[in-house]
Amino acid sequence: MSKKVVRVQNIECGNKNLFLISGPCVIEDESVMFKTAEKLKEVSERLKIKIIYKSSFRKDNRSSLKYYDGPGIEKGMEMLSRIKKDFGFPVLTDIHEPAHAAIAAEVVDVLQIPAYLCMQTSLVVAAAKTGKVVNIKHGQFLAPENMKYPVQKSIDSGNEQIILTERGYTFGYNDLVVDPRSFYHMQQLGFPLVFDVTHSIRKYGIPSADAKGGAREYAFTLAKAAIGAGVDGLFIETHPEPEKALCDAASQMCVYDLEEFLLPLLDIYEVSKKYF
Repeated sequence: MSKKVVRVQNIECGNKNLFLISGPCVIEDESVMFKTAEKLKEVSERLKIKIIYKSSFRKDNRSSLKYYDGPGIEKGMEMLSRIKKDFGFPVLTDIHEPAHAAIAAEVVDVLQIPAYLCMQTSLVVAAAKTGKVVNIKHGQFLAPENMKYPVQKSIDSGNEQIILTERGYTFGYNDLVVDPRSFYHMQQLGFPLVFDVTHSIRKYGIPSADAKGGAREYAFTLAKAAIGAGVDGLFIETHPEPEKALCDAASQMCVYDLEEFLLPLLDIYEVSKKYF
């Protein structure tokens, strides 16, 4: 079936060129944010890959009140505005409440619906009505073909600028598994499809600062499988020093390792795109 091409600034998502969504899991201090942006800019230029800079102003699903959940929407938008202005990246952030949609839309190019919240009608509708591109992450609890429901909510709200992101399924207790069949089912919906590498290797029930909270050994294998299955983009959270990250320390990729990680994937993509 035909697939819609969704434009994010100068990036034509779904138009036979692999794109990347990348950046720190949550907005941290200026040094972290700018070091990441500087390296991502270099990677983008060297590998000729378009990048959407991603970081969250708030992480509303932390497992403890003791954990850092971000600077809040006002300071967060200030930081993302600076990244956008200084480095030229389109920017993406997730929202957790309908009231955040219009505020974030003043700065960001893509509003992201978190996986846990993909079926929250008011949130999807609020994001859609801003007119911004909406990245709907696939809920860990939802059959892939049932992503047609949040997609239709956005369409019915007047917005067909949709990207879909796969990030694994809850499989038993505290474990995630990526089912390659999900790529097929979600491609049938006709929108650009992204694979979230770093959230797919999280280990639930273990604090993200614990080295056992992520299974990085699977990242490359899963990314290769996704590229071979015909995804249009990759989602890879990156940080200059992942072990010191304030969120998802066990699964974020070191931004200085990103180029080496991407090179063979770009080779695979050049072959696989002939068949999709």
